[in-house]
Amino acid sequence: MDFGYIASGFAVGLLVGITGVGGGSLMTPLLVFLFGFKPAVAVGTDLLFAAITKTGGVWVHHGTHKSVDWKVVSWLSMGSLPFAVGTIYVIKHLMSIGKETTGLITYSLGIALILTACALLIRSVLMRQHTREIEDVVVSTGRFKEMQIPATILTGAILGVLVTLSSVGAGALGTIAILFLFPKMSTLKVVGTDLAHAIPLTAVAGIGHWSLGHVDFTLLGSLLIGSLPGIWIGSHISARIPEKVLRPVLATLLLIIGLKFVLA
Repeated sequence: MDFGYIASGFAVGLLVGITGVGGGSLMTPLLVFLFGFKPAVAVGTDLLFAAITKTGGVWVHHGTHKSVDWKVVSWLSMGSLPFAVGTIYVIKHLMSIGKETTGLITYSLGIALILTACALLIRSVLMRQHTREIEDVVVSTGRFKEMQIPATILTGAILGVLVTLSSVGAGALGTIAILFLFPKMSTLKVVGTDLAHAIPLTAVAGIGHWSLGHVDFTLLGSLLIGSLPGIWIGSHISARIPEKVLRPVLATLLLIIGLKFVLA
C-alpha cells in the first residue's frame, strides 16, 4: 500500500467530514491529476470507496435518527439502478468495438463537477431555509402529487447515468433534487434519504466498473485506511471551521477542475 494514497484518503476524508461534500467530487480528480490514474479506474475505484464509506452514515441515520424515507429511496432507485446498469453495458459495448471511453468519462466527470460546484453554492442556503421538524406527510397534495413520483424516478435515472460515468453527483446533486421534489421533508430526512439512495447506486455502478476491470483494490484499501479516521476527525472539528468561507472556496475549486476536464 502506498503511503501517498493513505494520506490522500485521510485528506479527502477530513474534507468530507468538515464540509459534507461527497468524496467523489474530491477523490476522483485527485486520483487523476495527482496520481495519474486513468479516469475510468479513478471512477470505478471511487464508486466502491463511496459505497463502503457511506454505509456507516446510513446505519446512523436509519438506526439512531430514523431519518431515511425508504419510499423515496425506492422511487429514486427505480430510475437510478437500471440506468446505472444500462450505462455500464454501453461502456462495455463501446470497449468491445474498440471505441475509446476515456473522453466520455472525462467529459462526464467535468460536467458533474461543475454541477456539484453550483449545487454547493445553493445547497447551504436551501438547507437553512428548509430547517424544520420531521413531517409525516412527504408526498404533496393536488396536481404536483401526480407528477412527484414519476419526477423522482426520472431524477434517479439522471443520477444513475451521471454517477456511473463520473462517480460524482450522488451527494450534492441528490440532496438538491430531494429538496425540490419533497419540500415537506425535514432537513435531516433529506440528508439520510440521499445517503441511503447513494449506497445501492454507487455499489451497482462500482461492481459494474469492477466487471470492466476499472477497480484498483490496492488503491481502494489504501484510501479506506486513510479516509475513515479522516472522516471521523473532520466531523468533530467541522463546527469550529466557518462553513460560509470554506464551502465557496471548495465550490470554486471544483468548478475550475470541472472546466479543466470539459475543456481538455
